[in-house]
Amino acid sequence: MNDRHKRHMPFRPRTAAILLSALCSSAALGTPTVETFISAIRPSADVGAVDVDLRLLNGEPAATAMTLPPRLEAEVTIDGQVVHAWLERSSGSPATVRIPAGGFSRAQYRLRLPASSPSQKHASLSIMGWAAPPVAFDIPSAPRIAQAYACSTGLASDAGPADAKAVAPAPSDRSAGNAFLANLSAYEPIYAVYGPGTNTEARIQLSFKYQLLGYRAQQDKARSLPNGLYFAYTQRMFWDVGAKSSPFRNVDYQPELFYLSPPLTLSSGATVSAQAGLRHESNGRDGTASRSLNTVYVAPMAAIPLSGGYRLTLAPRLWLYAGDLGDNPDIRRYRGNTGLFAEIGKDDGLRLSTSTRFNFGSGKGSVAADISYPLSRVLGGGPDFYLFGQSFVGYGENLLDYHRRTTRLRIGVALVR
Repeated sequence: MNDRHKRHMPFRPRTAAILLSALCSSAALGTPTVETFISAIRPSADVGAVDVDLRLLNGEPAATAMTLPPRLEAEVTIDGQVVHAWLERSSGSPATVRIPAGGFSRAQYRLRLPASSPSQKHASLSIMGWAAPPVAFDIPSAPRIAQAYACSTGLASDAGPADAKAVAPAPSDRSAGNAFLANLSAYEPIYAVYGPGTNTEARIQLSFKYQLLGYRAQQDKARSLPNGLYFAYTQRMFWDVGAKSSPFRNVDYQPELFYLSPPLTLSSGATVSAQAGLRHESNGRDGTASRSLNTVYVAPMAAIPLSGGYRLTLAPRLWLYAGDLGDNPDIRRYRGNTGLFAEIGKDDGLRLSTSTRFNFGSGKGSVAADISYPLSRVLGGGPDFYLFGQSFVGYGENLLDYHRRTTRLRIGVALVR
C-alpha cells in the first residue's frame, strides 16, 4: 500500500468514504460473490464509540442476499499496542440485506473504543479474517464526540459539550442499562404450528442461547477459550387444543451448558466448528407422568456453500446418558445415542431442516423435518415471519410419549427457523 493510503484519517462528520480500505476475504461475511469494504468511520452518538460503515459490492449478474453477523471480531492498534475488540451490528442495520446485480448495499457496525483510549491519537482498525491491511484513523477528541452526539439527538449543532443536555432513552427501550444484551442470540427455531386430529394439535417452541463471557470479550480483554462457553434454554409446548378446556398435554424444558469452538474457514469456503455440552431434559411433572434425563453430547458441524446461493449444513451428534433414568429407564431403547442434523437452503429463500435420532440395537428412532419460506416474499411485504411446515415420524416427539410411535403434520409461522 502506498503512502497516500497510509495517511491517518481524522474524524470529520462529512469525511469522504475510505473506499480504498479493508477488502475482506471471499467468505468473511458468508457470501462468496460479495466484496466488502470499510467505506467510512464516523463519530458515534454513543460516547466512547465510533460507527464503521461497510459497503457491500455484488459483482455477479444476479441479485444476492447477505446475512450480516451480529458481531465482527476486530483488533484496534493504538500507539503500537494491540487490543481485542468487537464490531457490533447497529440496530438500524437489518440482519439480512439484498444486494442488486452489479450494485451495492450498505451496513453499519459500531466499535466501542477502549476506555483508556487517549484523544487525538493515531490508531488503526483491522477485522479478523479479512485479507486486507489495517485502516488508519485518529481517535476523536472528547469535544468532537460531544458535537456528534448533539447532532444525532437534535440539539443545536453549534452547542458545545457544556450545552448538551442528556437525552433519556425511550421508556420501552430495555437495551438501555443492559450491557450484556448483545450476548443473547437465537439457538433453536422459534415457532408456533398447528395440525388437527391429534392430542397434540399445536406445538410451540421458544429457544435462546447466552454467551456467558461475551461481555468480557467486548471489553477488549484478551481472547481466550472460555469465550466459547454458552448457556441455552429451549421449551417445547404440546397443546391439545381440541380437548375440553384445551390443556397442554406436555411441556418439555431443556436447559443446557455447552462450549462452541470458534469457526474455522477452509480454502474451499466451507466452515467447520464443534459443540460439546451437558443437557438436561424434563417435563416438570410428578408421579407416573414424570420424565427426566441428562445427556453429555458432542457434535462436530460443517457448513458448505453450494451453487445458487444455497448452503448445506451437517452436524452428526453422539450422546451418553448421565445420572438416574428412574423416571424412564428404557428411554435409551427409543432415543438411542446417535443423531444427525442436516439442513439445506438459502438465507432469503426456501430452507429444509431434518433431525434424526436412532438406536442401532433396537431399530427405533425418529425423523423430524421442518420446511420454511419468508412470508414477506409470498405477500410482497407483510409480517416478518416465516411460513413454517413441520413433520415428525417415530418415537418420542415429547418426553411424556417417549415410548409411543406417532406421526404428526403441522403448519404455522416461525420467528427463527
